[in-house]
Amino acid sequence: MSIAMPPVDPQTFVARRFSGQVMLVTGGASGMGLACATRAAREDASVVICDVDAAAAAEAAAELAAVGGRAVGIAADITRRDDCARMVAAAVEAFGGLDVAINAAGVMDGGDDARPAPLHLASDRYLERTIGINVMGTMFACAAELRQMVDQRRGGAIVNVGSTTGLTGSAGTPAYVASKHAVNGLTRSIAIDYAPHGIRCNSANMGATETPMLARAMDMLSERGDRPKPAAGPMVKPGPLIARPSTIWEQAAVILFLASREASDMTGALVASDGGWTAY
Repeated sequence: MSIAMPPVDPQTFVARRFSGQVMLVTGGASGMGLACATRAAREDASVVICDVDAAAAAEAAAELAAVGGRAVGIAADITRRDDCARMVAAAVEAFGGLDVAINAAGVMDGGDDARPAPLHLASDRYLERTIGINVMGTMFACAAELRQMVDQRRGGAIVNVGSTTGLTGSAGTPAYVASKHAVNGLTRSIAIDYAPHGIRCNSANMGATETPMLARAMDMLSERGDRPKPAAGPMVKPGPLIARPSTIWEQAAVILFLASREASDMTGALVASDGGWTAY
């Protein structure tokens, strides 16, 4: 008989942990990004919610403001350098600077006409869209965030949202796997280049987490049920050691720890928050 490992309570927070700090969250209108923004607001951060969905970003910010948080919503497509510069400028205009950035925007698929597939079957749209958002978009976001942090001369922290597929591999999603390895390489490169500026950069690498993206992935796997499957054996794992999907609040707890000054001695770390998936 195994003992259950219950997830963190969604209402958990550390009082005033981000007091006096401005936090920008890309992909902040849903999933892990929204969980990070919500908890950070409870922890006294001034939050800039950035999302390609303008209405969702505005709604999320309004909901946080309605319960006493300090938040603004900004429409931003991270694949556009100008949008990334504009979202950082919005943080400066609204709250006077930028101290923390959480880059949670990303995709596993490119939409109905650009679904993941083994490489010889993958469409150009799937490859280009996934790499464009996850790699180039994360680079453009980081570049804009770093420029502001360097100019401020007061340090800062960046957390890039990776994946277990950036630490190992995964069948049938070649562009996603490649993109998350790139995000982790970028994270380490930033850590090296910007340590002299007092800027830390880490990545949080999660396994299956209860998000809309996971739901879409499960739907796609069901639809692909008649496709040839990999042979059974060493390449197939039964599941994570904690035998359930992670929650967005568990991931937010890890991400915000890395973003906080409690993680002052951590930079260039690729942290697995995956229920033990990469432990074996």
